[in-house]
Amino acid sequence: MHEEQKQKNTTTTENTATESTALLPESGVWQTHKERIQASWYRCEQFGLDHTSQPDFAALPKGTLNDLVDQHRSLLETTENEVLPYYENILSNSACMIVLADRQGHVLNTWGQPRFGSAAEHGLIGGNQWTEMGVGTNAIGTALITGEAIQVGRDEHFLRANRFMVGSASPIYNTKNDLVGVLDISSDAYLPQDHTFGMVKLMSLSVENRLIFSAFQQEHFILSFNTNVVSLDSHWSGILVLDENGTIVSANRRAEVVLARDLALLNINQIFDIEMREIKHHPVSLPMKLIAMGRYQFYVKVIPPVQQIMRVPDFRQRTEYVSPKSTKPLATKEVETDLQKNVSTDLPDNVIPLAELQHGDERVERLVRQAHKIMEKDIPILIHGETGAGKEIFVRSLHYHSSRAKEMLVAVNCAAIPAELVESELFGYEKGAFTGAQNRGSIGLIRRAHRGTLFLDEIGEMPMAVQSRLLRVLQERVVTPLGSTETYPVDIKLVSATNRTLKDEVKAGRFRQDLYYRISGLNIELPALRERSDKARLIQYLHNRLRKEEPGPALSPAMIDLLVTHPWPGNMRQLAHVLKVGMAMADEEVLEEWHLPDDFFDDLDESGLGKTNDKVENQQTATSNTAQEEPLETLIPRLLSEFKGNVTQTAKSAGVSRNTVYKYGKLKDNGDNE
Repeated sequence: MHEEQKQKNTTTTENTATESTALLPESGVWQTHKERIQASWYRCEQFGLDHTSQPDFAALPKGTLNDLVDQHRSLLETTENEVLPYYENILSNSACMIVLADRQGHVLNTWGQPRFGSAAEHGLIGGNQWTEMGVGTNAIGTALITGEAIQVGRDEHFLRANRFMVGSASPIYNTKNDLVGVLDISSDAYLPQDHTFGMVKLMSLSVENRLIFSAFQQEHFILSFNTNVVSLDSHWSGILVLDENGTIVSANRRAEVVLARDLALLNINQIFDIEMREIKHHPVSLPMKLIAMGRYQFYVKVIPPVQQIMRVPDFRQRTEYVSPKSTKPLATKEVETDLQKNVSTDLPDNVIPLAELQHGDERVERLVRQAHKIMEKDIPILIHGETGAGKEIFVRSLHYHSSRAKEMLVAVNCAAIPAELVESELFGYEKGAFTGAQNRGSIGLIRRAHRGTLFLDEIGEMPMAVQSRLLRVLQERVVTPLGSTETYPVDIKLVSATNRTLKDEVKAGRFRQDLYYRISGLNIELPALRERSDKARLIQYLHNRLRKEEPGPALSPAMIDLLVTHPWPGNMRQLAHVLKVGMAMADEEVLEEWHLPDDFFDDLDESGLGKTNDKVENQQTATSNTAQEEPLETLIPRLLSEFKGNVTQTAKSAGVSRNTVYKYGKLKDNGDNE
């Protein structure tokens, strides 16, 4: 470390009355404030900065900034309209500037009148990016890297150009515990540092709490708890969000800190000595005294949902429920196993059981296991794969083996909907919203998937304008139909698929980078059929499923070998087509090569693995040397005459498909002699 850096860090540490500590999320190691500043200075050196470097704000163009502001509209409005008014008196008497930045450090908006010169001098203006890489150690950029609140004193800034001010910043996390922004208070005045630091942390908590209320208050119960009854409405209170069964679906950071445990998906009776039915019937806003985890006393206030949802009770959802088919009680694990069996046996006919998506290919087995686990998490899934590789089959199976199976799976092919209709199809519209709109309006595909799964196939084909609206829906979890000002909350499991390389599309400017990172939680690559190590067993499995739909011949070992050698450019879709055609041609006879469609052999020819064409096949199978050289135009009519119009025998003798017989024999497939 440079001598100047050591000296500055020593000075700033001595000037701090109490040295704070923080846990770095990436390392799990507690660090003092001094150690965090030192670590930041070291990173700045690795970035190639020195103390005389000028800040590089990488300012965004105005159009991009406007787009960014639109994406974070909910965060901005919550901060400005619901949080800052509480602190107006304090801030108006302080010479400071409040800054809201996104998770990349871009300034979204500022409030207050700074004393430290023009915007060009201090750089705290919309579109400027405050990262350590460009601006050195600073409150916004360092808070983003550490994920924790931090105060950076004048001389703690790595760049001398920034040492005119003190910055206090605290990250903002959304309802999914994702870091979505940073709130910062900067000033060149000698304000009480502890006071400013505490205030910015309180403000960030306030924003997080309001985001929770905005996302869940319509349909969920919200519990506010604190150790003092007069503090129940303060921003320091813990907040729990409950569904109708008492499951904790969200909580603020304060709740997890106070209760010191992971609260995700616990039932409220595992935290407080109360059942959900008591919460539902408790008088509105009347505080009650409860014991948490058998030890700690809290005051609790219940805030019921704004929209009272009427639901018919289903007693089968209770953990102790035993199917009438069973005569003995089941332990909890046995119940879970039984439910899993019911899921797989009660599947719709067009859904493949999860265990049957793979037949020995380790890659497919691994991605099935990963995706199945992530289906129960609030993490999007992005599937890459060639056209016809079975992406929709895969998603359908995932949906029906998840807790969302009772709700809808809405599959949207983004490439199949005309560009001018994508927006109205996805988001819905009010009646009369545009020319040609239905009189009753439309709910839209996203809202149809509420509480279920939304599958966006070929998402790389989505128009840029629609990408912007989709991003906002995914961030805020609400939908605004075209022509309406009403917003509707949506709870969806998002699964997307593409046959493009989206990172290349992002670089080319055809796909939004922020949307890409929003949809790519778990990235999986569904291998092409030709790449699968379980190809032979997979072909046999698909053939057996087709035979259940319509009786057909079995596959001989020689036929399976032939099918395995095929390159399958059309993947699973092409395989199903070839098998269906072959089974129809063979009727109930043994499936042979000449039953398969012509384009099957064309693909083999191009790959160098099969016969070149029907003529070569004819040369190998015709009954005489003369017939081997005879063109199909005369061979087919002659053989048809010999076999008295029997298409099957003609095709077999000529070594061609029935389609070829129809083509050259000038017949129609209308039940000719067999």
